[in-house]
Parts: sequence; C-alpha cells; structure tokens
Amino acid sequence: MEIREVDATAVQFLLAAAVAAPSIHNTQPWRFGLDADSRSVQVRADPGRQLPMTDPDLRALHLSVGAAVFNLRVAAAHLGWDPVVRLLPGTDDPDLLATVQLAGPAADGPASLRHLYEAIERRHTSRMPFTGRPVPETTVTEMIGAARAEGAHLEVPDIVGTRRLLQLTQAGEVRNASHPGRTAEARGCLTAPGHDSRYGIPVTAVGALDASGRIPMRDFTGRLPVPRLPALHFERHAQAALLWTAWDRREDWLRAGQALQHVLLTATSYGVRTSMLHQAMEWMDLRAAMGGPRQRRCPQLLIRFGYGPEGGRTPRAAVHAAPRPEPGPESAASGEVRNAPSE
Repeated sequence: MEIREVDATAVQFLLAAAVAAPSIHNTQPWRFGLDADSRSVQVRADPGRQLPMTDPDLRALHLSVGAAVFNLRVAAAHLGWDPVVRLLPGTDDPDLLATVQLAGPAADGPASLRHLYEAIERRHTSRMPFTGRPVPETTVTEMIGAARAEGAHLEVPDIVGTRRLLQLTQAGEVRNASHPGRTAEARGCLTAPGHDSRYGIPVTAVGALDASGRIPMRDFTGRLPVPRLPALHFERHAQAALLWTAWDRREDWLRAGQALQHVLLTATSYGVRTSMLHQAMEWMDLRAAMGGPRQRRCPQLLIRFGYGPEGGRTPRAAVHAAPRPEPGPESAASGEVRNAPSE
C-alpha cells in the first residue's frame, strides 16, 4: 500500500482531530509542529495556557496533551498511517511532550484505532443529569480494556466505593469554592454570552448543579450574575470510574491522558455520555485518599458516565500551518503549527 503524503490537507485533518480533545477548563494547552523529514507531528506544551493555581505541577496539562496525542493517533490511523508515539523525546526541550511519527501503512484488526474516529466529533462533556440506566457490563469492560491498552487502569467501584469517591470530590469542590485564587482562576475560564473566545467554557455549556448534592459538579459561576440553569436532580446512583496509574511521572500523566481519551471515545461509540470530576485531584491529601490504601496507585481522574443528554459544545482554537521557518542548525525541515490566534 502506498503511504500517503503529509500535505497541508492531511495536517489540517490531523490537527482538527487533535484539538477536539478535552482539556482542563478547555485551556487547550498545546502547540503543534511538523518535522517533514521524519514525517512527525511534534506536540508541545503551551506555557501561556497553564493554570498555576489549579494545576501547579502541570499534571492536568499533561493529561490534556495526552488526550490530544491520542486523537492524533486515531486520525492518523483513519488516514492509513501507523502512528508511532514517543513520549518526552527531547531532554533539552522540556516543552516537547511527544512526537507522533506518521509511519505506515496502518495495521488492521482489533488493535486498529480507525473505528474510533467518528466518536471524536461526537464526544462532548455532559454536565447534565443522567437517566440512571446502568451501562451494560460489556461496554464497561471495553472501557476498562481501553485504559489498559494505554498503560493505565480504570476501576469501577461498587455503590459504597462510588459514594466515597464522590464525597472526596465534593470536599475538593468545597475547598475550591472557598479559595479566592482558585475561584478567580476558574471564573476566568468562563466565557460570557456573546463573547468571542476560542478558549474556556461558555456559560451555555456549564450545565446544572445537583439539587440533592450527591454529585459534585464543578460550579464555575459561583455568585456571578450570569444566566445559569436551576439546580436539577441528578441520578440517584452515579456510575463512576477512577482512572489511575502505577507511577506518577510526567510520562505516566501523558499515558493517562491517552487512556482517558481512549476510554471517552470508546464510551461515546456506544452512546454513553461522560463527564470528568477533577476537583479532588487538585488537593494533595484528597488525591491520595482517592487512591485508597493500596500502594502504587496514583489517581488521575474520576469519570462519571451514563445515559443522558449530549453535552454542550465548547469552542476550539483554529489551527493553521505557520510559514516554514528559514533553515537553521537544529531543524532545516520543520514548520510550526499553532493554535490561532496565538497568545
């Protein structure tokens, strides 16, 4: 099979998929580059999109970038390439978090990611009540397998275990709401109606709070005088899954981000809605408690899943290939692809 050329159309296709990944508060903390010689897409952290209060160690940033890397892999497989990923490839370039080489041709069979491409566009975080109808065990098993395929673990606890995780998440939400710096940072990511922004969360996508208080959805608006939905009654018994890794290094965060997106797209392909509960992960003691007494279990994210309304869309920054740079001593055949407009 002839390997496709990495032309401008293909690059736009790949990056449109990459930026559809979820990110902490929709900050989209990534930048992309293209090394034409190695046929590789370079994925970098964008220092200007960090959240110093919410994410001081940049763990959530790495999760976000990992999710974008997974979308790149899916889109590359859809186009017929075999995406070869290297994590943290350059010790002299700390912002370079991954490279995705477009090798080929793509392999077919159970390991292929092509079947997940259609789910990229359909996946949206749903911050609304779910019906409470249980997700079939076969679907949950596939979600668990999706995380395992990326070197992470997805644990689905029983009702008692789920209640404990939600209580810890609620504790994180209460702490965030009483912390002026974190409250201001979260509100800064909220997009008011009529405001043209390619980042952040529109008020229309915020969703509702649980009137019963059982499910701690993040409250971005607080006491701001903005339009918001009234509190609603969420499902009585939430279905939740804890994503965790055995280690807690930067490469583990990137793997966890890929696992997260693999799980989310798998769920979406079966019509299952998802939302992410990150509040407890933002406090060291609560995050440790989420892992329980077992050793070498590093919690990364709590995922709520079930059946219900589709989540609201959040904006994405457009991508374009920047003009090819003049040849230099380090890279004579690479061009940078940026989120536009750059900040």
